[in-house]
Amino acid sequence: MPNPLVTALRLARTFGLPVIPLRAGKLPVGNCPACAGSACGGRPHMKAPGPCTCPAPCHGWAAATTDLAVLTSPAWAPAWREAAAVAYHPAGAGLTVLDLDSLRAVNWARAVLPPTRTVTTPRGQHWIYQGVTRSANNVRSEVDIKSHGAYARWLGPGTGTLAPLPAQVRDLARDEETTPSPRQGAVASSTPAAWSRTEDSGCRHTERYLSTGLERGLAKIRACTQSGAASQTYGVARFLAAQHTHCPGPCDLATLADQLTDAATAVGVPRPYAQRAVTNGLAAGLGHPA
Repeated sequence: MPNPLVTALRLARTFGLPVIPLRAGKLPVGNCPACAGSACGGRPHMKAPGPCTCPAPCHGWAAATTDLAVLTSPAWAPAWREAAAVAYHPAGAGLTVLDLDSLRAVNWARAVLPPTRTVTTPRGQHWIYQGVTRSANNVRSEVDIKSHGAYARWLGPGTGTLAPLPAQVRDLARDEETTPSPRQGAVASSTPAAWSRTEDSGCRHTERYLSTGLERGLAKIRACTQSGAASQTYGVARFLAAQHTHCPGPCDLATLADQLTDAATAVGVPRPYAQRAVTNGLAAGLGHPA
């Protein structure tokens, strides 16, 4: 495997890609103690601009840079020593990456999108377009958009010619709207039903186990008051459903779905989007993605 720092310097110098090191698990290097928990206020170019001038590669994608002096600085040296890969900030280079995470997703893209530069990934392909848009996860089954406020792992230059970002991809990003502030139109069920386990429910879990997982998931959704609530809702629904793949069933997932939907609408996700996120998440968790 090429040295991550050597790769990063080449990408920054030759292609103008703002880069960051990734540690094992495809994750950015963790923030330093002074920046942990956004105690520093965040970097100036983040969604919530802050005053942080930390010289370390903190804050993930927001630290991505083409500055060779920064990349080779003593503050970044520890990160490169533990780096397992290199990532880049697509929007920083004027790009959007469509992350297609399965053969089915790739076939969908081939059927509806204009061809562009493609990079093979372990599970599918990255389709790279010229132009930027907002990032969004799960815009359809096994399809993510990485551009503003996101990073993409460098897996090689790929093949093909860069094409302009098509309207279809922008539309997918718009469908996964940034969570609006709670306001009129965010309607929740008047009396949310509580999940309960009866002897003949077919669920192999205890009520305490399920309620604990559900409350943690609801808390994650409720914390997304600025953005990402729909994506978080999908992820929580997928996780909870996956716990039931070996249950004889039924497991009263409809009640779980109602509570997740209500939590998402409470932080401003339009109810149709919330319902779609929950439905798709439950289906994916059970191994039947929509």
